[in-house]
Amino acid sequence: MKTYQNTIQDFTKDLASSSPAPGGGAVAALSGSLAASLTSMVINLTINKKKFMEYDEEIKKKFNEYLAKCEELRMDFLEDIDRDIEAFNEVMAAYKLPKDTDEEKAQRHKAIQRAMVEAFRVPYSVADKAYSMFDMVEFVAEYGNQNAITDAGVAAIQILAAIEAAILNVRINLSSIDDLDLVSDVDLNCKRLLMEATHRKEEVLKKVYKKI
Repeated sequence: MKTYQNTIQDFTKDLASSSPAPGGGAVAALSGSLAASLTSMVINLTINKKKFMEYDEEIKKKFNEYLAKCEELRMDFLEDIDRDIEAFNEVMAAYKLPKDTDEEKAQRHKAIQRAMVEAFRVPYSVADKAYSMFDMVEFVAEYGNQNAITDAGVAAIQILAAIEAAILNVRINLSSIDDLDLVSDVDLNCKRLLMEATHRKEEVLKKVYKKI
């Protein structure tokens, strides 16, 4: 029997260690990848089945488009795990710069600001990409193989987990950024995104619970 324990154990072992990275940002990206994977699974369990062949060409086309998009997102989220770790390491490197003179302090502050902006952008992108998956999950919950309907529900739960976890990481980085206009705009977008995502997750689960 194929086992995934060793592969998953490597990541969770690093996650459980005293090292601050990987951390919550990496978990947010992993949740996004899991959501994309589950959505792909429902599609793969639907395509070319009897029910699928009864759909019109537009719906069949949607299935194929979403399958390709899910695979793209699955891999992109996995890359975000590494991007998040790299961004965190850049922040740590900036904080370790010398600060003995006024010039060094000024250069260090600029480096920290640049690193913080890059650090918030990774989870911000994760949240945005995760939200884009709701259209796909709603679609597969409606038209996908009904034997896998609960997998669509779990995908929706993972989407919201990815978004909420990513936004937490966005906000902790925003707290150290001097550009107040940027901070305000991003924070407002995060609040809107989280509110809409929470609603959309509930809508998918309503559909799921009606069918099981």
